[in-house]
Formats: sequence, C-alpha cells, structure tokens
Amino acid sequence: MFESLTTAHLADACIRAQVPVRTLSLRAVTPGDRVAGRVRPARHVGSVDVFLEAYELAEPGDVLVVDNGGRLDEACVGDLAVLEAKGAGLSGVVIWGLHRDTADIRAIGLPVFSLGSIPTGPLSVGDRPKDALESATVGPWTVTADDLVVADDDGVVFLPASRAAELRTLAESIRDTERRQATRIQSGESLRSQVRFTDFLTARNHNPSLTFRQHLRTIGGAIEE
Repeated sequence: MFESLTTAHLADACIRAQVPVRTLSLRAVTPGDRVAGRVRPARHVGSVDVFLEAYELAEPGDVLVVDNGGRLDEACVGDLAVLEAKGAGLSGVVIWGLHRDTADIRAIGLPVFSLGSIPTGPLSVGDRPKDALESATVGPWTVTADDLVVADDDGVVFLPASRAAELRTLAESIRDTERRQATRIQSGESLRSQVRFTDFLTARNHNPSLTFRQHLRTIGGAIEE
C-alpha cells in the first residue's frame, strides 16, 4: 500500500489530515532498507519467548514492534530473533531499544530498525505483563495491531490502520506535487517562482499574520506539508 511513499510523505499527510504525527528517529541496520506493515507489538522483559509467541500470532507481512523501554545498556534483538521473524513471514522488525549481531542481521536481509547497537544482550529477566502482546510503547507513543508502521532512511511513522486509504491518497498527492516541483526546478524554473514567493511577501506586508503554509495551500504547493 505504501511502497512508493516515504515516511516524510506520510508524516505530511498526517498533518494535512489532522492525524497525530507519530514518528521516531530510528535507523535501519542496513541503510536503504524500508518496511511497511501492520504492527505486531511485543513488550520485552529480558526473554526471547515474547517474540516467539508474537510470531505465532503474526500474519504474513506484519512488522514486529519491540518495546524495550528505549534502553541503551542492552540489546534485546539479535540474529536468531530476526532469522525466526523472517521464517515466520514477518516483513521487518522495529525496536524501541538496541540490537546486536549487526553483521549477521545484514546477511539475513530482513529490515531491522533500532536506536543502534551494542554487544551486550539482556541483562536480566523481569515479570512479563499480561498485555505484553497487546501493545508496545515506543518513544511517547503506544501502538497496537490497529496501527500500521512504515520505516525508511528518515525514521519511522505509525499510522492508524482505519485511515490508511485516506492517508495514502493524501501522501500520493503531496509526493506527486513535489516531484513536479523538482522537475521544474531542474528545468530552470526556481522554486520561488513556482510558489509565487514575491506574491507571498507582498501579501504578508498587508497581512502580517499570513503564514507561508497558508499561502502554499492557496496555490497548491506542498513543500512544507
């Protein structure tokens, strides 16, 4: 559904649709990787069994979203968990925490996004919450199987599945407008000319409260959202 859309396009679509913008600055283990799919949440408390159980519940194309509290002192996902995810038909792994076994994960080829890497594995095993497979807290956001996740080189965005079609349409419109603008710049027509920037400056002199975003919306521009 989102194969040709970037996380930036989708974040802009959320702004346009007045949907909360739920993004995170996570990085792909292999630069250039991207993933999109339904969230399969798992809250990690030190044992891999929660991932294995999540795989039992997953459907093909789901993305494992791991909540390890954003910890930077241990890795919670390694090569075996990723290899098993690939075998179970998941399309990727997103970690609010760290991974390890970077070289092996790259060789596996399944997209993995995290806060970074560290050699240290789980330092302890805590009590597993009853709802460990129902939701994951990632940064300030709580996500469930009612959400979709898209990740690329810019980071991660979470979207409500119930509004996926609307957001896709908006994101496609923003993408197409920006592509046309880029083509015109490359052909020698400046962006300032395209967005009638002189007109904006004149209008702002008469109405100091006018924002550039408001001006862009009146002319169909999309460079800010």
